[in-house]
Amino acid sequence: MIRQHLLDAVGDGLRAIGLSEIPDAVTVEKPANPDHGDWSTNAALVSAKSGGKNPRQMSLELKEQLEAAELEHVERIDIAGPGFINFVLSPGWLHDVLRTVVIEGTANFARLDVGAGVRINLEFVSSNPTGPLHAGGGRWGAFGDSLARILRRSGFEPHREFYINDRGNQTKLFGQSLVARRDGTPVPVGGYEGEYVAEWAAEMPSEADPVTWGIDRALREVERSLARIHVRFDTWSSESKLVASGAVEETLRALRASGHVYEKDDAVWLATSAFGDDKDRVLIKSDGETTYLLPDIAYHRDKYNRGDLVIDILGADHHGYVPRMRAALLALGHDGGAYEAIIGQNVKLVRGGEEVKLSKRTGAMIAVDELIDELGPDITRFAYLLQSIDTTQTIDIDVWKAQASENPVFYVQYAHARVHSIGREATRRSVERRPLADVDLSGLVDVNELLVLRLLHDLPDVLSLASRDRTPHRVTTWVRQLAAGFHGFYTHCPILRSDVEPNLQQARLWLVEATRIGLSIGLDLLGVEAPEQM
Repeated sequence: MIRQHLLDAVGDGLRAIGLSEIPDAVTVEKPANPDHGDWSTNAALVSAKSGGKNPRQMSLELKEQLEAAELEHVERIDIAGPGFINFVLSPGWLHDVLRTVVIEGTANFARLDVGAGVRINLEFVSSNPTGPLHAGGGRWGAFGDSLARILRRSGFEPHREFYINDRGNQTKLFGQSLVARRDGTPVPVGGYEGEYVAEWAAEMPSEADPVTWGIDRALREVERSLARIHVRFDTWSSESKLVASGAVEETLRALRASGHVYEKDDAVWLATSAFGDDKDRVLIKSDGETTYLLPDIAYHRDKYNRGDLVIDILGADHHGYVPRMRAALLALGHDGGAYEAIIGQNVKLVRGGEEVKLSKRTGAMIAVDELIDELGPDITRFAYLLQSIDTTQTIDIDVWKAQASENPVFYVQYAHARVHSIGREATRRSVERRPLADVDLSGLVDVNELLVLRLLHDLPDVLSLASRDRTPHRVTTWVRQLAAGFHGFYTHCPILRSDVEPNLQQARLWLVEATRIGLSIGLDLLGVEAPEQM
């Protein structure tokens, strides 16, 4: 939009004053202080040396060229500080934003091609199939699903994947715990407590294999819980099936062929320290059992069949996992830049000012279902996405249950419902919205109207940054800002009142429609419902 228009003009101006190449560092950005204008460029500062001039002289000459170009929508060009050039624009550029939003609609506005079709295998949640999903797992589910939505709208092809750790001692203990609760015998040392084990044990057929049945039961519970907050997966990958397929042995052969496997103390080691890990890692223990690492390497090797880039969203205790997995993939010949890991932090639940730590049903942790039961799916999902995944999160259940302005999701959803209520009231009053091409938008000059339009203009940039930095909370912040801007517009700018000038009324109705489009896109990216009534 306007940024590219100004950036092109800056480039033309620099060439006109003698620069043969435009430095990559030239930018057009919004000033930190709105009093400095709508947009600002550092072009004179970063081009002065190559142009053989001081920044001030360069800025004066560039300003002259930009003024001579009579740029559309530019009312004034100022020089600030050591050589920044600031642009003050007329509201007309924001009126163009409104037209773009409405014409492109929810399907195409803020739909980017920065991903260029790159396939991304996105693994998230991947909890052990030994019980209900805990509240922290719900956070990683909401984050991963929203990130996938953002990546897809940005032009990538994400593939959502859940890895089922269905081998090892924990699953055996889980099966033994089910049998013990069914038969009324003591749960084995290190086994699984909590009422859910007894509930599931009562469901288990007497002829069923307890491990197989228990894993399937736990996965159905996890899938159902995640579906409640609109999280889905394209693939559920089983570790036991991976091992049975021979992929682990094939991966070990490939690692041996790479020359980075050796034997010491009757164990088989991978020289991960050669690729940046702090020490080498055991693949096969002296008793012949594989460590968790070898099947995981085989799994990641397989994931490259479903993606050009592999992204893992991992728990807070996985910092050491990342360098050893990257080292293993490098040993296999994969590009180190094609593996990425995001470490999520834990969730603390608070009620009545006190941290909630234990659940009667699950024993040692609070299940995501319990949080959903308390808050509802939309509030739970929105709460998870309110801040960056790499920060520890506190969710105050009492605050989030309040249906008032301090509840962020209520505030946003109410804005969307208010949009639709305006439409219903317009119909009741027989006020029809004329075609956009027939409406003069020049009357939209109130500060509240222009704020909404600026926020709508920002969405493609917000989406681009959220995609690049893997930060869905940027979208959460933006949608809250848009809701606040719209509520301010609604309060200060009458729409259907009888004394509103007819053309201004039409322009404001179209601003309402543009807001609906923006809110719909934002809420969809967050996986939250956009209600028409509340």
